[in-house]
Amino acid sequence: MASTLLLALVFVIDLIAFALAVAAEQRRSTATVGNDGKESYCVYDEDIATGLGVGSFLFLLLSQMLIMVASRCLCCGKAMRPSGSRAWAVVLFVTCWVFFFIAEACLLAGSVRNAYHTKYKNLLNDPPSCATLRKGVFGAGAAFVFLTAIVSELYYVSYSKADEATISYGKDTGVRMGNI
Repeated sequence: MASTLLLALVFVIDLIAFALAVAAEQRRSTATVGNDGKESYCVYDEDIATGLGVGSFLFLLLSQMLIMVASRCLCCGKAMRPSGSRAWAVVLFVTCWVFFFIAEACLLAGSVRNAYHTKYKNLLNDPPSCATLRKGVFGAGAAFVFLTAIVSELYYVSYSKADEATISYGKDTGVRMGNI
């Protein structure tokens, strides 16, 4: 049976990653145009969303590593018995990694883009274009963190079911060397 302690620990870590991603979406940087008389420049507010996005990235990475180490990444270890649980484990394994990479890409790209601040000044009358992160990048990351959490836990449960199943050799074991 799947380790309840591991499932609870991974659930808590994924919940923290999700909360950090949602908080990063709420606290992403905004910019206003400042003017000192001769030149216009961009004024950014505090940059806490970058740290929240990186924190979510790291917590999701930890969660994925725990699941993969516990399941020996599906490819290492003894072979599993052919069954429906093994088939689901393979499908969920691939889905888990796809969702994980999308979530990590959204969180990393959002953190990098949120940390970027336009540093030039505009001497002309046109106001400068202040680069900010588009709304929804961290939100998409949070959604994929949630999907990764669900699929990775289902993967671990399916893997554990398939791994527990033993192959019985009590019956006929194959070709016998009879009397020649």
